[in-house]
Amino acid sequence: MRRGRIITEQAQAFSFTRRAFVLGAAQTAVGGLLIARMAWLSVAQNERYSTLAENNRVQMTLVPPRRGWIIDRHGKPIAINRTIFRVDIIPDQLHDKDRVLGQLQSLLALTADDMDRIREDLGQARGYQPVAVAENVSYERFAAVSIRQPSLHGVSPTSGYGRYYPAGAAVAHLVGYVGGPSAADYDRTHDPLMLTPGFKIGKEGLERTMEQWLRGKPGAKRSEVTAHGKVVRELTTRPEVVGNALQLTIDAGLQRYAASRLGPNSGAAVVIDTQTGGILAMASMPAYDPNSFSDGISQNEWAMMSGNDHLPLTNKVMQGLYPPGSTVKPMVALALLEAGIDPGQTVNCSGTYRLGNSFFHCWRHSGHGPVNMAHAIAASCDIYFYTMSRLIGIERIASMARALGLGQEFELPMPSQRYGTVPDAEWKARKYKGARWGVSDTLNSTIGQGYMLANPLQLAVMAARIASGRELAPRLIVNRKYPPQGGPLACNPEHLQFVRDAMAGVVNGPFGTGGQARLNLPGVQMGGKTGTAQVRRITMAQRARGDFGVNGVPWKYRDHGLFIGFAPVVDPRYAVSVVLEHGMHGAAGAPIARDIITWLYNRPLAEQRLAAIESESGSIEQRMATEAQAWQHRNDATPSPAPAPAAPEPSVPPQNAAEEPE
Repeated sequence: MRRGRIITEQAQAFSFTRRAFVLGAAQTAVGGLLIARMAWLSVAQNERYSTLAENNRVQMTLVPPRRGWIIDRHGKPIAINRTIFRVDIIPDQLHDKDRVLGQLQSLLALTADDMDRIREDLGQARGYQPVAVAENVSYERFAAVSIRQPSLHGVSPTSGYGRYYPAGAAVAHLVGYVGGPSAADYDRTHDPLMLTPGFKIGKEGLERTMEQWLRGKPGAKRSEVTAHGKVVRELTTRPEVVGNALQLTIDAGLQRYAASRLGPNSGAAVVIDTQTGGILAMASMPAYDPNSFSDGISQNEWAMMSGNDHLPLTNKVMQGLYPPGSTVKPMVALALLEAGIDPGQTVNCSGTYRLGNSFFHCWRHSGHGPVNMAHAIAASCDIYFYTMSRLIGIERIASMARALGLGQEFELPMPSQRYGTVPDAEWKARKYKGARWGVSDTLNSTIGQGYMLANPLQLAVMAARIASGRELAPRLIVNRKYPPQGGPLACNPEHLQFVRDAMAGVVNGPFGTGGQARLNLPGVQMGGKTGTAQVRRITMAQRARGDFGVNGVPWKYRDHGLFIGFAPVVDPRYAVSVVLEHGMHGAAGAPIARDIITWLYNRPLAEQRLAAIESESGSIEQRMATEAQAWQHRNDATPSPAPAPAAPEPSVPPQNAAEEPE
């Protein structure tokens, strides 16, 4: 009995010891896990949780960098930065959203569309990602919000920098404008800077193509905040790195003048320094105000511009393609000389040239009588060039056109360039599936009609190469390394001098069609060439009625007016081209070119002429406003027709091409 009791006690003791061991082991394991977890959190994950804790206490925000200035060749500003005021909302700090938004609507005079946009952005925003409420707020409204900020939880009024273009519309197509990044921009880069309020990127022109050079690097600001997001104090700020300055070959004063001188016309003007190739001005009108575009325009404004038949959104200098008309005759004359044609050989111009059963007409219906090459260039005789071009063929003419810059692509940081067409037999066969080149194609091309197309920059380059005798390439940016300029043209210098003298006769001689380009400056003469380009075929019935695309014809059917030139005639320094869309005749561009070149030699005289013109039609801003009102009236009165393209490439070239008096 006693023995049994002892065995039972021993069994109970063993059982207790085993349970204690198991429990102890379990406790030890749990303790070990806790210690390991604590070690993991405090050592291995120390940096992560320290960062999270810091983020609860400290708010980090990016500071958009200031963009580099764009300046002209003299250092004058073309695009600068100026202080602006803005109001944002931090979603995580926003309390009583309806009340706050209601107050902001009253304080900032927000529209219903603004409120819808803000509510939509708030619904998509996350965390501390700010939502823009208003930009470019006046100081009075900014101050009104700032005073009430303690009661407007989540509202963040801040100051920053915005882009400003002092010359406004005059530089719109040159520099473009900036705007807020799109969702596509963020998806492409995943750069958090794209989500920062106030940050903008280049959207058009140089602002777009030179984005990386102009942007700079963002700064950062650390602020200590409460649990509700209220700023307690500023801790540290890392300054941003300002973008690089971009210096252009442009002369800001000349750019403004050229744009103003074009006035209400739809067209373009280009000026090139024939010594350096630097583009001194490239104006395209009408244009938009890049300051308004940077701030954002309404749908009505966008519809007005995109529906305007004068195409204010198109950079006509680079994207406009036009039949060059008689401006190519000096080029054709150079091709004739290089082919061995005697410049003294005469052609009798009766006003009509017969090719089979077709008739090609001279702009002077009664004809010019006997003309040699110099006389034909000065008087712009079509019959002379019809006759002589048949002797050398299109290949020599096309080769010379390319040598002088037509159809050529230039190394310029401009988006969406169009390079035109220098047609020949090979081009036509490729374009029109084996179509053969005909003599009529040669006749049309020799007076700059038919398939031939060029932009105003190429026309200016053609004038610059004739004037300089070199394979000059246009330059736009001073602080960029370009390859060396081309050498002398593969032409006889005597032939080039002959053409220059003939172009001097166009402006200053007794037979010239460009007398309105005469400078009347002591010791300075201009050489040039007028051109009138048809935009539609002229039928015999229209010719009989005198319907040549001038007065009494709808604007979009009127002839283009073109002018190229250089000055001085002796040792040329500047080359110019002017294109007036539907300007009716080439002589219309001559006085504009004259005044632009005059500005380079006698600025007060040029400004006096511009002031006289503006006294009748108003300043460039007033003319733009008048055009906007006219467009609105047309839009309200009748359905808007589809805008005519700036440079239609004809599927069939105009036949029987002829010009009006130039």
